[in-house]
Parts: sequence; structure tokens; C-alpha cells
Amino acid sequence: MTLIIVAIIIIGYVLIATGNITNVNKAAVAMFVGTVGWVLYICFGTDFVMSQHPGDYTSWLSGAVPNSTAVKHFIAENIFIMYVGRAAEVVLFLLATMTIVEILDNNGCFDFISPFIRTRNSRKYLWLITLITFVISANLDNITTTTMMLVVMHQMVPNRRLRMLYGCAIVVAANCGGALTVIGSPEGLVLWNNGAITATNFSMSLMIPCLLAWVVPTWWLGRSLPERIDMELPAMPYRGDDTNLNGWQRVLMLFVGIGGLWFIPTFHNITKMSPFVGALCVLSLLWIVNEIFNHKLMNADQMILRRMPRVLQYGVIQLMLFVMGIMLAVAVMQEIGAWAWLAQWLDTKVHNIWIVGLITGAVSSVLDNFATCMSFVSIYSTVDGSLAGQIADNAYLSQFAQNGLYWKVIAFCSAVGGNIFLIGSTSGLSLMKLERVKVGWYIRNVGILSLVSLLIGLLVIFVQSL
Repeated sequence: MTLIIVAIIIIGYVLIATGNITNVNKAAVAMFVGTVGWVLYICFGTDFVMSQHPGDYTSWLSGAVPNSTAVKHFIAENIFIMYVGRAAEVVLFLLATMTIVEILDNNGCFDFISPFIRTRNSRKYLWLITLITFVISANLDNITTTTMMLVVMHQMVPNRRLRMLYGCAIVVAANCGGALTVIGSPEGLVLWNNGAITATNFSMSLMIPCLLAWVVPTWWLGRSLPERIDMELPAMPYRGDDTNLNGWQRVLMLFVGIGGLWFIPTFHNITKMSPFVGALCVLSLLWIVNEIFNHKLMNADQMILRRMPRVLQYGVIQLMLFVMGIMLAVAVMQEIGAWAWLAQWLDTKVHNIWIVGLITGAVSSVLDNFATCMSFVSIYSTVDGSLAGQIADNAYLSQFAQNGLYWKVIAFCSAVGGNIFLIGSTSGLSLMKLERVKVGWYIRNVGILSLVSLLIGLLVIFVQSL
């Protein structure tokens, strides 16, 4: 049964990696392998529980007679619920932050972007739009930032070839910016929730590598741009009413939303509660401000006509289901002992986090970067944050402590590895759909430089560790 579960999850990973060819939705695949894996696990629950949790199960029985019903209750109440809780923390955080983006976008808080970056200088426009993408992605999720900036760019640049170049730069900036902070991507959030990293140390360690991973491909793309470009300034979007918020109201809502997200690491350090609680607090405060500013529209017909970014809503639901499915899948791999076996094999045969980092980058280039990161993180950690493998070398073991090099290397390589091929990240898939960019063209123009930037970033992390 262990081999069957592993085989199903590997097949699921292959389907996720080849989703652009098979046209099978990766969120559906992730949910399928995650749930089916646990169904098969519970069917042979006694064998797995006695192998992994014999002492806990005996204590839980308290002298009662063990049977199939009892072991199912034990799994549901003591094993499965822990992993669901970890996954729910991430999903709820994503739900809160993406709803914050929805509220800000619906009130025109991002409408300043188009006039601010309007210029006929092609290289200046490239750096402006990627800088804004990098900064926003460090505070919001990658897919929302990428979609929003691609829409802004598409409305301003009429030339399709230039849109492809600018779109590639946006994807690179979004993935690199998301890797910089613990709230910028689900990968960093999971590491933060598990206690593997702290927010400040993580961002300071990856600041230079992430900046280089963004700057190098962007500079190279700028070389192929013409001196001047035709630029269109889109009209302000119609929001179904004539009472758009004024400037100071939009600034205040932007401050509450983005500023509140910046405060979440401090909130976590003070209260020790899960970050999603802080995100929900920010969302509730922003929601109240939104209703105060738009009180004239509440319960009015005009409110129905307000512009809603449907493409973001659809992507949000898929992303949350995908994250839940992947975390359930890696959890069942943990419980059947697959990750512990792989950790022991890597410790014996490889015993080098830099090689593991390169492997992570290679896998992330074809598989989704979140699925890749969670798989390599789960190899050496359990739901309570302890090491899954038995590492005898104390010097090597220190790299897996809190703020250890391993977690940073895996987070960086999985994020930047997703830039090598478009299919390696959700942001890249969004670009493929919106601008019809081909993988081969992307590799020739961006992918090779992304690989170089990954190696440069790893070198910087190595030098910082000396």
C-alpha cells in the first residue's frame, strides 16, 4: 500500500508538471491525490499507525480493545486533523490576503499604477513595472500580483511582441519578490508557520539573492527592447457609480490594507498566534473602512455593477484548493514513512544542501514551485517541526535548525527555479494564457538567464554563510 500511495502521488506530480500539455487542471489533480492518498492510508490504518505511532496509539486506547473503528478514530482525531490544521492556516491566510486585494482593487486603490509608469522610454517602463511588481509581490501573493500587473501592462502596450517581453519580466519579478518575505508566497508562509524560519532573518538572508534573480533577467530583456514604444493610457475603469473614492480615501485604504500586512510578523511575534489571525484582523478592519466610505452604495443597485476582477477570483479559488491538495499529499507521504526514507537516502548519498538546492531548482522548473518546495521541506520535517531523518553529523544537522541554511536554499531555489520554464509556476501559466507565450521562446529569451541568476543567488547565499 505504501508503494501504491507513492505511485499515485508521483503520477499526480507528473500530471501537474504536464498540465499545459494534458490541459488537466492542477488544482483538481492536487485535490485528488491528496484525498485519495488519505483514503488509502486509513484503509490500512492499523499497519501505518503501529509503524509510526505505536506509543501514542496505545496511550490513546487507555486499555480499550483495538479494532478497525478505533484506529480510524485515532487517525482522524490525532493525525489527520494536525495536517488539516496546518493546511487550513495557509489557505485562510491566502483567503484573507486575496480578499484584501479584491477590496483595494474594487475601490481603485491600484489605479495610480498606470499613470505613474506611463512613459515612451521602453527600458524605463520595464524597470518601473517590474519594480512595482517586485514590491507588491513581496506583500501579496504571486498569482494575484502577476495577473493584476499583466492586465495593466496589456492595456498600455499595444504591440504583442513587447507585451510578451514585458510579461516575462513581470513573472520573474513576481516570483522573486514573493520569495523575499514570509507573506509573499505560500512557501515562505508554510516555513514560517512551522517555525523553520523567522520573518526578519529570512528576508535579510534572501534580499540580495532575490534582487539579483530579478535584476539579471530584467537587464537582459531590456537589451532587446527598442528605444521608444507606443504607449496607451487606459481610461479609468467604470465602477458602476459616479462617486468613486477620492484620493485621500484610496490612500487610507491602501495604508490599512498593505500596512496591515506589514504588521502581521510583529503581530505573530507578540501574540504567538498563527499569521492568518493577523490577516483576518487586517481584513476585518479594511472591510469596515470600505463600508464606511461606500455607505451610500450599500444596499443600492449600483453596488451590483461595481467592477469585479473575475479572473482573480477564479485564480484565487484554484490556488487555495491546490495548496490544500498538495499539503494533504505531502502529509500522507510523511505518515507512510516515505519522506523519512528519502531523508536518510539523501543524508547518506548526497549529504550536501547545495546539491539538494540545485535538484530543487531543476524539479521546480517543470513542477509547480509550491509543490516542489513543500516536498523538499517535508523530507526533513514533520508536522511539529522536528526532523524526520536521523542525521548523525552535528555540523550538517545545524543547517536544519531554525533559520538554518537548508530552508532558505530550498525556498530560493524553488521560487527562482520556477522562472526557468514557464510551466514551473502559476504566474508563468497565467502569462501563457493571457499573452500566448510559448515555452521554447521563453527559454531562449528568459529561461537561460533565470538559470544563471539562480546559480548567482546560490553563490551569494553560500558566501553569506561563511
